[in-house]
Amino acid sequence: MIPVDRRFYVLLASLAVATALLFVLSLGLGQVWIDPRLLIASWGSPDTAEAIILAEIRLPRALLALFIGAILGLSGAVLQGFLRNPLAEPGLLGISATASLGAVLAIYGGLTAFHPYALPLAALTGVLLAVLLLQTLVGRSGDILTIILAGVALSSLAAALTSLALNLSTNPFAALEIVFWMLGSLADRSMVHVGLALPFIIVGGGLLFMTGRALDALSLGADVAQSLGVSITLTRLLAIFGTAIGVGAATAVSGAIGFVGLIVSHLLRPLVGQKPSRLLPASALGGAVFLLAADILVRIIMPERDLKLGVVTAVLGAPFFLWLLLSLRRRSA
Repeated sequence: MIPVDRRFYVLLASLAVATALLFVLSLGLGQVWIDPRLLIASWGSPDTAEAIILAEIRLPRALLALFIGAILGLSGAVLQGFLRNPLAEPGLLGISATASLGAVLAIYGGLTAFHPYALPLAALTGVLLAVLLLQTLVGRSGDILTIILAGVALSSLAAALTSLALNLSTNPFAALEIVFWMLGSLADRSMVHVGLALPFIIVGGGLLFMTGRALDALSLGADVAQSLGVSITLTRLLAIFGTAIGVGAATAVSGAIGFVGLIVSHLLRPLVGQKPSRLLPASALGGAVFLLAADILVRIIMPERDLKLGVVTAVLGAPFFLWLLLSLRRRSA
């Protein structure tokens, strides 16, 4: 029998190796295979077509898959631990929906014609406004049910306004751009997108990792956690703002990519023991593995049709969600 501590570190090492291998594979894979070592050989001054493709097209895509997958997996684990809801994920707080609404309004209003990065900036603005509204709705009570209901209300409102923008759009090309963006994709992203999202993802991830000790205590109950000196209010702020900053930035550059936090955390939870804090680094690495693999799968299945990444994660995630609901029902029966 392998000790739990040793099993945990073996799991982290395995996930780290898988992440590195998939990252390299993502760099090399495309219409034609390009040796990823060319990126190192020509670093700083790419002078061939292959080196330029690696540096300007494939490297940003691989980096975004790595970091977006990590923040989605991490946020799912934190929200499930804090809300004590096995079905919780970033979409539950309205983060993805409000980021999508901000981007849709930028497209609908024609702001993307003035500046190419108006879309991600508008998405980030939508998330920040949503978090302020969520905090206003929740107030000081921090009741878990209130947080969930407020998130559902924000998601419904954002979805309704997004549908309204689509319905009122007189430009069919703008409507098509809105629909395609909402499907989620990492294609045609540049290092500017990486530079825009990465600082927010790192800050958001740092805030989420700070909840680890509190989540361990909360697994014993809110009263026990408070008796151990855990501040529920501070934990709530770290979980909500960390998710909003990190996932909001991810959604701002990739569109809506769902189910990553839900799938990864549930697959890894039985492997990390009973401490929720151990699930956090495992879920971050697992999310990176999942999204890198899904993005590679997109390029393999239909390389000529630009299959959207968000569609693939939804196709994988929806059956998993149904299976999870049935499992929870059997346990409670």
